[in-house]
Amino acid sequence: MTNYNSEYIYPFGGSARPTESADKQIVGGKGLGLQVMSKIGVDVPPGFTLTTPLCQVYQKENDLPAAVWSGVRENVERIERDMGKKFGSRDNPLLFSCRSGAAMSMPGMMDTVLNIGLNDETVEGLAKATDNPRFAWDSYRRLLDMFGEVVLGIPHEDFEKRFDEVKENANAKSDVDLTVDELKLLCDEYKQVYKEQNQYFPADPYEQLHACVKAVFGSWMTPRAVKYREINNIRNLIGTATNIQTMVFGNLGDDSGTGVAFSRNPSTGENVMYGEYLINAQGEDVVAGIRTPEPIRKMKEVLPAAYEKFLENVDKLEHYFKDMQDVEFTVEKGKLWMLQCRNGKRTGVAALKIAIDLVNEGICTKSEALLKVEPTHVEQLLHPTFSPDALKSDAYTKGVVAKGLPGSPGAAVGRLVFTPKQAEDMKANGESVILAREVTSPEDVGGMWAAAGIVTARGGMTSHAAVVARGWGKPCVCGCSDIVVSEVNDTLTIKETNEVFTAGDIISLNGTTGEVIRGGIEVNTPTLGGGLGLLLSWADQEEGVMKVLANADSGPDAMQAAENGAMGIGLCRTEHMFFSPERLPIVRRWIFHTECLDDLDHIKHFQRSDFKDLFVAMNGKDVTIRLLDPPLHEFLPRPEQVHERVAEECGFGTDVKRMLARIDSMHEENPMLGLRGCRLGIVKPEFTRMQVEAIISAAADFMEQSPEAKPHPRIMIPLIGSISEYKNQALIIKSEAERIRSERGIDVPYEIGTMIEVPRAALISDKIASLVDETDGKPLCTFFSYGTNDLTQMTMGISRDDSNGFIPKYLDLGIMLDDPFQTIDEEGVGKLVQHSAALGKSVNPTMSLSVCGEHGGDPKSIAFFDKVGLNYVSCSPYRVPVARLAAAQIRVQTRMAKAKEEEENRTAGVQSKQTTMGNVESMSKVIVQ
Repeated sequence: MTNYNSEYIYPFGGSARPTESADKQIVGGKGLGLQVMSKIGVDVPPGFTLTTPLCQVYQKENDLPAAVWSGVRENVERIERDMGKKFGSRDNPLLFSCRSGAAMSMPGMMDTVLNIGLNDETVEGLAKATDNPRFAWDSYRRLLDMFGEVVLGIPHEDFEKRFDEVKENANAKSDVDLTVDELKLLCDEYKQVYKEQNQYFPADPYEQLHACVKAVFGSWMTPRAVKYREINNIRNLIGTATNIQTMVFGNLGDDSGTGVAFSRNPSTGENVMYGEYLINAQGEDVVAGIRTPEPIRKMKEVLPAAYEKFLENVDKLEHYFKDMQDVEFTVEKGKLWMLQCRNGKRTGVAALKIAIDLVNEGICTKSEALLKVEPTHVEQLLHPTFSPDALKSDAYTKGVVAKGLPGSPGAAVGRLVFTPKQAEDMKANGESVILAREVTSPEDVGGMWAAAGIVTARGGMTSHAAVVARGWGKPCVCGCSDIVVSEVNDTLTIKETNEVFTAGDIISLNGTTGEVIRGGIEVNTPTLGGGLGLLLSWADQEEGVMKVLANADSGPDAMQAAENGAMGIGLCRTEHMFFSPERLPIVRRWIFHTECLDDLDHIKHFQRSDFKDLFVAMNGKDVTIRLLDPPLHEFLPRPEQVHERVAEECGFGTDVKRMLARIDSMHEENPMLGLRGCRLGIVKPEFTRMQVEAIISAAADFMEQSPEAKPHPRIMIPLIGSISEYKNQALIIKSEAERIRSERGIDVPYEIGTMIEVPRAALISDKIASLVDETDGKPLCTFFSYGTNDLTQMTMGISRDDSNGFIPKYLDLGIMLDDPFQTIDEEGVGKLVQHSAALGKSVNPTMSLSVCGEHGGDPKSIAFFDKVGLNYVSCSPYRVPVARLAAAQIRVQTRMAKAKEEEENRTAGVQSKQTTMGNVESMSKVIVQ
C-alpha cells in the first residue's frame, strides 16, 4: 500500500526534520525554499508540502486519496503541538495558508488562500487570544473574499463593490481606517454575496482546508496558468505543489507588517536590497496595489531588530543558493518569519550585472555565473532603447505627460490599447502596441505578452505588472498615479492637464525612468561589449563548448557577426547577393539566355567582390559558401510585373509576350523539389564553375593584397540526394579550384563538403563521406552541414511557407509541443541528423559536422546538437550571442550533472560499505554470544 504521508507529504519548520536533497520537481520551488530555510536555521512558520505528483492525481480523479487526507490531518496535529494552538479552536485557533508552488516560478498565475480555519466562532477566539478584535475580523473578511473568489469562483468585483460601499459610508480612505464594527458589517455583506451567488461558506475548518487544497491543485489548469506556461515555453512539469503553512500575521498592529524584497535590484542588478513593505498588513496587500507600500529600507526605522534579522537571513540564502533571492516575509509582534524564497526573476541588464558581481564577490564561479543569465536575457540586452540624442530632444523632454514607477526598464513605442484582446489582435496585424490598464491581473498575460510595453495607474514595484514585465524584458511603467485609465471609454487621461489619449494614439514608455511620453521617440540598438562581452568570453572558455558561427551573405553582415563573436561563417547563401536592383536584371538575363556568357561574367565579378569582403571580415576563420540553391523562379518577375522596360532589361527588347511565354515555359508545379541546388549545377555546370572561380579568385586576391591574409573558403554543395550528384559537382569544384590556384600561383586553401537537407542523403552519409578523387586518392568530402529547414520540410512533409495555417492549432491542441521550424524535431528530423553524423564519423572521424538552419540559434535545439556531437552551429548574426551562451550553458550543465551522479554513486558506495560493516559487526556479536 502506498504510504502517502511519507512519500507525498513533506513537512517543514517546527519539529519537522528538513528533507535532505529535496527534489524541486517534486516539492516545487516554494517547497524547496522552505526546506532549505529550515535546514540553514531561518525561521519559517511550520507547515507541509503536498507534492507535485498529487497534482496529477487530482487532475485525474478530481480528489485526493483518503490516505493523503489522513496525512494532512496528521501533519496538522504535529503543527498544533509545535505552535500550542488548535485548528478550529474557539479559544486560540490555529490558522493556515494554502499556496501553490510549481518547480518554475509562475508569479500570480495560480491560487492562494489565507486565514483558513476562521468562522463565526473561531474569529471570536482569535480576537480573544490576540486581544485585537479588529485584526481578527479583518482576517475573517479576507478569508471570505479569497475563499469565495478562489474556491467558489465568485467574481472578486462582487466583494470589492461591497468593500467600497462600506468604506464610503464610513468615510474611510483605506481598509486600515475601518473599525471593528465596520469590519463585522463587511463580513455580513460578504456573506450576502455568497447567498446572492447561491454559494456556501463552510464553517468546518477541515472542510475549508480540503476545498482550498483542491482549488490550488485545480488552478494548475486555469486558462491564465496554461497561457503563461505556453508563452514562457514551460513544459515537462509534473504540476504544482501545494504548501499548507501556519498563518503568521502582519496585521496585528504597528509592531507587525509584511513585505516582498529582492536581495539585489531586479531591474539594474545593483547590490542593494530592493523591495517594499507595509505595516499592519497581510501579504496580498503589498502586491495587490490596494495600499501604497513603503521602500524596504524604511523598515529599519520602525522595526529595527526585525530588519537586521531580515538582512542576515537574506544574506544566508544568497550564499546558499549562490544567486539573487526573491523573498516574502511577515513580522508578527516584532518576530520575523520568512515565508518563501526563490531565485528572483530579473531583467537582462540585472542578470548580467548580478552574474558578474557574484563572481567578483567570490560567491560563485564563472561557470556557475553563466547559468544565472538566460538566453532571453541576452536578447533583452540587444533590444532597442531610447538613443541619448532622443532623450535630450524637445520631443522627449516636452512630451513627458506623466511619470510613474520604473517597473521594468527599456524603451517601447506603440499604439495605445486598453484590453488584452485589443493588444493580441493588433499585434497579430503587425502593430506595436502599448497596453494601458488600471492594474493588471493574471488574466491579462496574453495581452501583456503581445504588448511592446505596459503602463498601469496602480500597483508598486512588486505588483503583478512589474514582476511579469521584468521577467519578459518588457518595459513597464506602473503605479502611474498621474493618469486615469478607462477601459470602458478606451481613454487614458492625464490628471493635471486633462489631456486625453484614445485607442490607436502613439505613445512611448521609458521603463527605466517611469516616464510616459506623447508620440513616438527614436530608439537605437545597443552594441555587444562591456559586461556582456566579458560574460560571453567566459562562455567561449568552457571546455568542449560547441563553436558558434554566423549565417552571413555580405560584408556588413559578416562584420556584424564578427562583432557579436562569431567564429566564422557557417552559411553564405550566394543567391542573396543577386537581389539588389542593379544586379537582378543581369541574373535574369542569364537565366533567360544562358548562352550569354557576358552576363555570367558580370555575375562572377560582383560575387568575387562580395566573397572578398567576407574573407576580409573573417580573416583566419572558416567561410562556408553554399553554391546557388533556390529554384530559378525566385529570381523571375511575376507575370503582372512584366512590362516593356522589364522585358528590355531581360533581353527581350519590347516583346512582352515572348518574355511571358518564356516565364510560362519555365514554370514548375513544385519548384522547391524541382530544378534547384546541385541539380541546377549539374544541368548548368558553367554556373558551378563561375561560382568556384569567383570564390577561389577572391581568396587569392585577398592573399595577394595582404601578407597577413588567411582566407579559408569551404565550398558547400546543396540539396544532394545521391552519391553521383555529389561526385559530379565535387569534381567540377576541385578541377576549377586547382585551375585558379595554378594560374595565380597562390596556394589557396579550400574544402569541399555538402549540405545534408534531403533525407536520402542522411541515410547514405557514410558513402558520401567515403568518396575520394580517383586521380590522387584524396577525400572529396570533408564536412557535412545540416540544412535543417529543408530537412524538416522533406522529412515531415510540411511546407514551411504554408505551415502557419495549422501549426498554431497543433500547438494549442498539444499535437505538437514545439514548432518544428523553430525547435528541432528530435524524434524524426533529429534522428536523421544523429544517424547521418554517426555514419559520417564512422568513415572519417575528423569530419566537421554542423547545423546551418534556423535551429542553429535555438537554445533547446543547440542542446540536442551538442548531445549528438556536432562541432558547431550557425545562426543569424544577431542570434550569435544567444547561441554562444546557450552552448556554454549546456557544457556547464552536463559537467555538473556528471559530477552530481559521481557524488551520488560515491555516497551510495559508502553507505553500502557502512551497512555491510554494520552487518558484519552484528554477526560477530552473535557468534561471540
